[in-house]
Amino acid sequence: QEQLVQSGGGSVQAGGSLRLSCTASDDTNRPYSKAWFRQAPGKEREGVAGISPCGSYTYYADSVKGRFTVSRDNAKSALYLQMNTLKPEDTARYYCAAADRIVVRWSEEGSYSYWGQGTQVTVSS
Repeated sequence: QEQLVQSGGGSVQAGGSLRLSCTASDDTNRPYSKAWFRQAPGKEREGVAGISPCGSYTYYADSVKGRFTVSRDNAKSALYLQMNTLKPEDTARYYCAAADRIVVRWSEEGSYSYWGQGTQVTVSS
């Protein structure tokens, strides 16, 4: 069973940047849809960014468009989230997710079968 291992995250001041990484521990990389989600205290988990199997298509929540960039390196079984111009409202625990298929609705949690352990991102004003 595929396991996703996350790295990156941490604390940064508003306007700063962070990069999250997510690597599949299974040797068999599933070239299906992947995404990043986040969950702030007291809020539901929300989709942040999604990416198609080959990386040609990317999708973003309105709140992060123009600031975040999702990418993947299938040769390394890796998924990335570059976060620039961070705001205090970006503070949340971030999770990577991988599907067993090509998903239609990238921001729906139920579309994904595998999840990373989560990593905290804290942005101070």
